[in-house]
Amino acid sequence: MTLPEVLLWKQLKGKQLLGYDFDRQRPIDIYIVDVYCKELNLAIEVDGSDHDYEKDRARQERLEAMGVKFLRFSNREVPYEMDFVLASIVSWIQEHGSERPTPPHLPSP
Repeated sequence: MTLPEVLLWKQLKGKQLLGYDFDRQRPIDIYIVDVYCKELNLAIEVDGSDHDYEKDRARQERLEAMGVKFLRFSNREVPYEMDFVLASIVSWIQEHGSERPTPPHLPSP
């Protein structure tokens, strides 16, 4: 993990934002995401300058097709704008937290 990923992970784990638990380096299918909340089906990625964006985009598209939601932040935003990053995550949870994903084998209500 990069330093920004570790810094974000410490903030998320320490705060347990709005009662949700976050896992780091979570495998989903054959892919690994930086931080993941199973209850929200939310992946949080920290993009560094050394990332292969084509592979990241392809991975994200495949996971989105499986219902995973994504929030992405740059490796510069995280250490220098942590309050903004956390506020963005809280805002997303408040807006989408009640939208529990329906497992594919169950019909929608």
